[in-house]
Amino acid sequence: MPREITVALVQMDPVLASTEANLRKMGDFVERICSEQRTDLIVFPELSYTGNELGIRATDVAERIPGHATNYLAKRANDFSTHIVFGLVIKEKVESILYNGVVCVGPEGSVEAEYRKVHLLGEERQVYRNGFRFVTVEAEWGRFGMIIGVDLAFPEATRTLTLEGAELVVVSANWEESAKESWRAHLISRACENSIFMAAANRVGEEPTRRFSGDSLLVGPTAELYTVLDEPIEGYAVATIDLDAVRNVREDRQLIQYREPLAYRAIVRKY
Repeated sequence: MPREITVALVQMDPVLASTEANLRKMGDFVERICSEQRTDLIVFPELSYTGNELGIRATDVAERIPGHATNYLAKRANDFSTHIVFGLVIKEKVESILYNGVVCVGPEGSVEAEYRKVHLLGEERQVYRNGFRFVTVEAEWGRFGMIIGVDLAFPEATRTLTLEGAELVVVSANWEESAKESWRAHLISRACENSIFMAAANRVGEEPTRRFSGDSLLVGPTAELYTVLDEPIEGYAVATIDLDAVRNVREDRQLIQYREPLAYRAIVRKY
């Protein structure tokens, strides 16, 4: 029997710092998607709960895990027996320690995993701390990993998740229009070089100094495009994929099996 799962990518325009409005919108998307078809995984963009250019307001909208946002979306996940991945600002017990994170809530109505963005660029480094490890989620249908935004541009991130057993990597992103040509190139490369599925939800809309490019898409292990939202407008796309394709492609191409790690030592040296 094929291991077929249905994945939904939500291309959303969050309102900056309007967490309740964004949460209601996410809940509405979940209900609409799951009312149309049985869905196993729904992916929202990076910082979909809060918006992006928060600056000092990041402290005001940050939440602990579990918290208000995770409780609400975990209830939705339980209602529809699905997994939901969404982005938010995570805070530690010490209020000033913030992370750009994603949380996965599952069909049991609980938090399955949280991931904190490892690669921070530019102004992000003034607001957030780096995460330091990559995270996989064990679903009843298989294992998937989670990365955020520019993590996609670092091949080591997706390769690490692949070596930890992920057959699918979800990307929650705030990818800017100024870099949109690289978006598909990175996604297709990560899928092909690891023989995995990449399911990427990118936001749309504008904030004071940024415009976001959308182009949410799901890429298969041989670069096939399953679903694409190529217009920069709000909406969602749904695709059904067979996770057994990962094993089949790996058996055929042997890219993971014939790695030569001893030759890669320069990769783990700090520049």
